[in-house]
Amino acid sequence: MGKITNRYDFVLYFDVKDGNPNGDPDAGNLPRIDAENGEGIVTDVCLKRKVRNYVSMVMKHERPYDIFVKEKAILNQLIKEAHEDPEVKEKDKNKKTEAARAWMCRNYFDIRTFGAVMSTGDNAGQVRGPIQLTFARSVDPVVALEHSITRMAVATEAEAEKQGGDNRTMGRKYTVPYGLYRAHGFISAHLAEQTGFSQEDLDLFWKALIDMFEHDRSAARGLMSTRKLIVFKHGSALGNKPAHELFARVEHRRTTEGPAREFSDYQILLDGEPVTETFKIVEVTG
Repeated sequence: MGKITNRYDFVLYFDVKDGNPNGDPDAGNLPRIDAENGEGIVTDVCLKRKVRNYVSMVMKHERPYDIFVKEKAILNQLIKEAHEDPEVKEKDKNKKTEAARAWMCRNYFDIRTFGAVMSTGDNAGQVRGPIQLTFARSVDPVVALEHSITRMAVATEAEAEKQGGDNRTMGRKYTVPYGLYRAHGFISAHLAEQTGFSQEDLDLFWKALIDMFEHDRSAARGLMSTRKLIVFKHGSALGNKPAHELFARVEHRRTTEGPAREFSDYQILLDGEPVTETFKIVEVTG
């Protein structure tokens, strides 16, 4: 597998229309919003979950592309499996943890990508992943709307009797009419070498960011789409320029007045010029 020898920084734009991109369980599953300025928020954990789900679907949990943090997983059982591997078993006691850590990195895509804490049972140490993501924030304030919905059925006979046969259930649904979100990401070549994150893994990661919403449809999330992925590829492992300087080269511009309701209400610019591609790699030199 090809080694990662370059540092990367990237900007991801995605949008939502009439959906809830990331509900807050502490607020009745309302869309996450910064209370001070009204900007919508999508957590890094939410974005990583969508990447994991995409890789699971495409690679069918086949190693070395299995997923460690997956639905209904019992993590300590997965860590124990590493310690039961013959190559790990034969190691000296003081080397077992490192051997188990390496085994987990080899077999689980999300561990060698995002890292993991694996000291909760049979110790496999901790992994600091080469890819880190920020929270995504909407480029403009968003409004969380609340909708009353009706189900023409009830769950129990007791409910039916209480309603005299009317059999209706009322509920609530929360949406953002429209929001364009921006997140930033960082890829370390040095940490990639430590976890075994390869060029093949990186290609799969880019594909996941572009297509993750296409296979994550639900009534709650409305219409979500990746709009732009702009990647800055440095000329070395250490990098050529600070990330914040590169991110400042990417801007958005409103093309219409009034509340935004479509992606066409915005234009994404790189160095002042419109970005026409969904996925663009920019070489960073000097």
